[in-house]
Parts: sequence; C-alpha cells; structure tokens
Amino acid sequence: MKKAEKIDFQIGVGAVNISEKAKKLVNQALNNNRLSYGKFSQEFESKFAALHQCKFGIVCNSGTSALEIAVAALKELGAWKDGDEIIVPAITFVASVNVILQNNLTPVFVDVDKYIYNIDPKKIEECITPKTKAIMVVHLFGHPADMNPIMKIASKYNLRIIEDSCETVFAKYQGRSVGSFGDIGCFSTYACHIVVTGVGGLALTNSDEAAVVLRSLANHGRDNIYISIDDDKNKSKESLKMIMKRRFSFIRKGYSYRITELEAALGVAQMDNIATNIDKRRKNADFLINNLKKWEKFIQLPTILKGTEHSFMMFPIVIKQPQFLGKPQQLANRDELTFFLEENNIETRLMLPLVNQPYLKKLFGAGLEERYPIAKHINNNGFYIGCHPELGEKELQYIARKFDEFFNRIK
Repeated sequence: MKKAEKIDFQIGVGAVNISEKAKKLVNQALNNNRLSYGKFSQEFESKFAALHQCKFGIVCNSGTSALEIAVAALKELGAWKDGDEIIVPAITFVASVNVILQNNLTPVFVDVDKYIYNIDPKKIEECITPKTKAIMVVHLFGHPADMNPIMKIASKYNLRIIEDSCETVFAKYQGRSVGSFGDIGCFSTYACHIVVTGVGGLALTNSDEAAVVLRSLANHGRDNIYISIDDDKNKSKESLKMIMKRRFSFIRKGYSYRITELEAALGVAQMDNIATNIDKRRKNADFLINNLKKWEKFIQLPTILKGTEHSFMMFPIVIKQPQFLGKPQQLANRDELTFFLEENNIETRLMLPLVNQPYLKKLFGAGLEERYPIAKHINNNGFYIGCHPELGEKELQYIARKFDEFFNRIK
C-alpha cells in the first residue's frame, strides 16, 4: 500500500515576505532617528488613500483601532446617544461588534448572503428602527459587499456607512474601490493580511470634518494643530505662539492608536507591488477553483458577484448540507475535513463565526444564532485556507491532492 504523502512544513493561511526595499526603508527610518509620525507615515497614508479613491488616510495601530475611531467620530459628529444602533452582519470578525459595544452603542445583526458571505441587503430594512444610525458593511474574505442596494437603503433612511474592509483591500465594486463608498472605510495591515506591516491599520474618508476628528481621536483627542513633532517647525512667531498654547490641548476623549515609522516604512514598500500581490492571489484562487470543482457536490467554492473584483485574502469553502446532495450519507463533515488538512500541514481557520460566540450569547441570549440561519450554516460548515502570494505550484498541487485524498474516501 502506498504511503500517504505528507510535507514537513506548514502551508499557512498567510505569509510575510519582507522585500529588500522594505528592509532598506526600515533602515532609513532607523537612520533618521525618527520613530514617531513622520514622512513614512504620511506617505503610507497618502498612497493607500489614493489607491482606494479616498482623499484622507489616517494611519493607526490596527484595523480594530481604525474601526473604533470611525464609530467614535461618527457618534460625535452625528450626536448619537448611548444605546443607538448600528447594523452589522451576523458573520464577521468579533472586532466589528466590539467597537460598537465599546462606544456604548448597540449592534443589530443581519444575516448574510449564502454565496458571497457578506451582509444580505434584502434583510437590512426589516432591522431598521428609530434608533438606527449606521450600517457597518463588512467586506469579507476579499470580496466586496453588494454596495448599490446598501447605499440606497442608507440614503433612504439617512444612515451613515462604515466600511470594515480589513479583509478586502484593493478590490473594486462596479469600478469603485472598497472603502470609498461610505463615510469612513477601515483597513488592517496586520500579519497575514494583504498589506502587512506587522501591526497597523488605516481609516479612510473623503470628509474633511471626519478626517480632523479621526486624527484627533487616534492621538489622545489632541487638538489637531499639533499632531507631528514637525508641526511647530518653521512657523511665524504668531503661529508658533498659538501652537505652543494649544500643543497640549485635548479637546475630546481619545485613544493612543499610533504606529511607528518602522511599520509605515514596511507599508510604503508594499505599495509598489500591490498589483502583483493581488494578481498572484487571484491566480492561486483560479487554480484552487479549477482543481477542487470536481468536488462541488460536497463543497461550495467562492462566488464572485458580477461587476465585482475579489482580492482573495483567503480562500473560503463551505461544506454543502444534505439538501444539496443526492444522499444524506454522502455529506462531508467540516471538522473531519479540517482536521485531515491540519494533520497534513495545511492550516485552516473557521469562517469568522460571530453569533455563536459565548460572550454575545450572554449579552443577547442563548438563541442568538438561531435567528440567523445562513450564518449558522456557515458557522457549522465553513472554513478557509490560504491563498497568499507565497504559495507556489508545489504547495497548490499538494493542497489539491489532499482534497482528492479526503473526498475519494467518501465519494
């Protein structure tokens, strides 16, 4: 009997490749003896924002921090009251909900589309109440949400839009970049994301007013007259006197959400290669789709909405339920498949289960998950594997062979 093939290294859900340019720019930052907000942070903000068709970028220390200040800024600007509501999808990373709760607001969950896994626009209006102030649209796994109907609903009910685009960078919907539709778009540059700075995130906006508040919030609530240590250089006497008076003025409750020039330098270095990065992810996804579609009676592969780009931060898969199959006994088991893949050094993750999380069940009741049948189906049957640029043909072929090995046992 032929011995089962197994590699001696792990195929991760993400990877980091620090280029020579990145090392050079980080060393420049070190040689400049400048770690606080400076030229690399400013360049990263401006380039990232421009590539997403936005006017302003505010860099901070995580995508979660970007979401936190986005909610706080809109709450301040809109004079929202504690307990007001933000609509959020029933599948997303837990940070999307945490930042709502931490701003003393109430998340209202909406079920998701069963094929693209983002919030289902058809189910939003029934969840709107007089307390609803915003919709937090989450673009999951690299695929934009269906923005046209969402924007129409927001306009009809005068709701703000926050785009949680931490997992979907440099993707377009109907020719327009994610993060540019709503009031504020939020992105993550955490390890294993599409742009990687180790820690980091950005809030993007086209609103002058929102940009001022966002930058202040990320810097302890400081008066924006003094954010960088360069802000008091080469000023007239009168300007310098004004800055000195207001340099230690804090005009709102804020946060310490800054990054260093080292992370920003890593981000700047990746801006030149982002098209190559995304192209490789899409080619890897094409390979996986083409090689796994033979098993579509068992698994649901990624769907791309017409007129939409997918940046494939990861490769999501959902096990089909018996109603999709000829015989219930043919049903594959998600946990058995992911355990098999992990045993064979292919890393997996669940597809961001949310409404079954223990702390949310304490807050909203034990039956929370039952209210969202599509989310429940994905919670029980969904997972993802890596689709990043560091996967070569050897790794992709190995992944395909392992899926074949698993499904050949139960076909």
